[in-house]
Amino acid sequence: MLGHSRRLLTIVTEAALEGRLVQELERLGAHGWTITDARGRGSRGVRNSAWDASANVRIEVVCEPATAETIADHLRERYAPNYAMILFLSDVLVLRPEKF
Repeated sequence: MLGHSRRLLTIVTEAALEGRLVQELERLGAHGWTITDARGRGSRGVRNSAWDASANVRIEVVCEPATAETIADHLRERYAPNYAMILFLSDVLVLRPEKF
């Protein structure tokens, strides 16, 4: 089975940003994304979804490498200085490249 190279951008951030980020993902060229509730501990302490003010989401975007890097750069510059946010990129192989 042959795979096709794409990049996975994972964003873990404050749930309050979800609507705004979805609009920006689309504007910056993402064809789709997956959003799940997230909880954990990091530099800003424990974050969980039990209280809306501290809820986090995990947003995953699989796309062309250039698109992922454009989105990551934009989010890092615009949001990371003022919001709890981590971003990471991974190389992935997809089996249905037309979806991404």
